[in-house]
Amino acid sequence: MSASVKDAYGIVTRSPLFQELEPAVCQEVLDEARLCRVSAGEYYFHQGEDSTAFYILVRGQVKLTQITPEGHQIIIKVLGPGGGMGIISALGGMGYPVAAEAVEDSLALGWDREVVRELMLRYPHLALNSMEMIARRFTDLQERLHEMATRRVEQRVARTLLQLVRQFGKKVDAGILIDMPLSRQDLAEMTGTNAYQVSRLLSKWEQAGIVCSGRKSVTLCQAHELVVIAEDLPPRIPTGAAS
Repeated sequence: MSASVKDAYGIVTRSPLFQELEPAVCQEVLDEARLCRVSAGEYYFHQGEDSTAFYILVRGQVKLTQITPEGHQIIIKVLGPGGGMGIISALGGMGYPVAAEAVEDSLALGWDREVVRELMLRYPHLALNSMEMIARRFTDLQERLHEMATRRVEQRVARTLLQLVRQFGKKVDAGILIDMPLSRQDLAEMTGTNAYQVSRLLSKWEQAGIVCSGRKSVTLCQAHELVVIAEDLPPRIPTGAAS
């Protein structure tokens, strides 16, 4: 195994796929991996392609996108190091239901479909972990569909920004920067709306001092105020306000 794969050991073994596996088993699974480097804007796989491999991201960020029957692109999820891509398809032998596009230069470990199946037959706990990963992904999807149906656009955008902060937040002088390229169109595709509505909301929140945004960046200046919006809580009453 190359030095790069060895360096990835700590990141990859934190993935749910490796939970409760003995270190020797983890090492054996890693020995079967191959390194996959993908440049920003390129793809690990495209929607509809025959599934040939499962990946765990080691470095960089990847967005999982899907084209709807109506021809609209939506962003299903943004992954950071440790995120898995393609496990459902690799096990089921179906086409990839999403595309995996590198947001920035990225590195992943990949296991060919036949190798994944052989390892799971050898180590049943690996198969159980993969089932749990699939169950979590379906739960996340159900929750997202529920949000789309029941929450206002303003709530959806606020909740998405808070989720991205939890994944990619970086403390800066102005607040917490979402440390990834993030355009208005990206946010629109994550929240089931359009870039105009996202721009309008960000401008409104900038005027209120809640966020600072650039062409492809968003910083949360008052995250607590965004929580109020996301959860549809009553506005806070300023200290000393008249009763």
